[in-house]
Amino acid sequence: MRCLIVRVHEIALKGRNRWRFVEQLKSNVRAIFSDIGIGRCVPQGARLEFELPHGVTDEAISERAALIFGVQNFSIARVVDPDLDSIRRAALELVEGLRPASFAVRASRSDKRLPFTSLDVEREVGAAVKGRLECAVDLTNPQLLVVVEISTDRAYVALNKRAGAGGLPVGISGHAVALLSGGIDSPVAAYRMMRRGLRLSFVHFHSYPLLTRASRDKACELAAMLARYQAHATLMLVPFAHAQRQIVAHVERPLRVVLYRRFMMRIAERLASGVGATALVTGESLGQVASQTLANITIIEQAASLPILRPLIGMDKNEIVEQARELETFEISILPDQDCCTLFVPRNPATRARAFQVEAAEGRLDSARMVEEACARVERLEFHFPESLIRNPG
Repeated sequence: MRCLIVRVHEIALKGRNRWRFVEQLKSNVRAIFSDIGIGRCVPQGARLEFELPHGVTDEAISERAALIFGVQNFSIARVVDPDLDSIRRAALELVEGLRPASFAVRASRSDKRLPFTSLDVEREVGAAVKGRLECAVDLTNPQLLVVVEISTDRAYVALNKRAGAGGLPVGISGHAVALLSGGIDSPVAAYRMMRRGLRLSFVHFHSYPLLTRASRDKACELAAMLARYQAHATLMLVPFAHAQRQIVAHVERPLRVVLYRRFMMRIAERLASGVGATALVTGESLGQVASQTLANITIIEQAASLPILRPLIGMDKNEIVEQARELETFEISILPDQDCCTLFVPRNPATRARAFQVEAAEGRLDSARMVEEACARVERLEFHFPESLIRNPG
């Protein structure tokens, strides 16, 4: 029998509330492995053991397990009887066909009444593995590590402990709506907030048909990638061109970008209310563009009453790009497109908009009607992982 062993770190520090985090993690594991049919879960202190079905490779299990927030590290273990012969055979099966430059064996036992010590296991298994692999033993920095954990009635034999995604289980911190622009920053911001336990829905503003569908298509690709971390995600596509026309017709050029952003916040907040979300998430980084100066951020956030979370606010562009590459969203984000914020953008946008100026400009607009019209025309797409299906409920 095989099992997936996931080990937690931050969750273990949650005291009396720990059970809530564990239950959320268990639910998330089952969602990510919904097409595989993972077996029963056995909690063991700071780790959870999930029985694995036959016919699914260790590599496929590892790819999925690496997506699950709340997991410090994990391993895929063979479960055998707690005797030296069974442990040795399992270790040899696992290393068959491998060609590491060096290896080591690490053993531990929770039941000290067993007729052998951890050192006995390391010696016996180490000798067998060395004979099979014909490679060097390196106890300091081995290329391959055989891990043996022995309890009273069973032993677990695995290769290495693989790094998990860390953080907190998605959903334990609540539900938020993330503004997904199609650029580099917003997918990174979304990832960082999911890693802190937020379940996200996404909203993307586009100006089709005045501009091409490129930004919509990119948003769909990015939403599908981000859905891997929470098994399901909703993307709300908002046609924004009509609102932009109204702003262009009634507002002086320097203030237009600030008003675009304020209306985005109003619309996103209305959509958040509809899906039960209690916060907004943006990819803003202080000083990166004209709308992200401290003065303009202050003016823009006043258009919404929900908290606005900005996980990238103190990061520079190089740091954000590096994380986007790690997430594999970078290549999608840099595909050419026409973002709605590039439509009707003035040459010299205001960097220090003042409240009285913005209020006067918005006084010439029917703000409530503009928000209502945009929300009425929203297109909703549902992304499901592992099925990776996109459904439009209409």
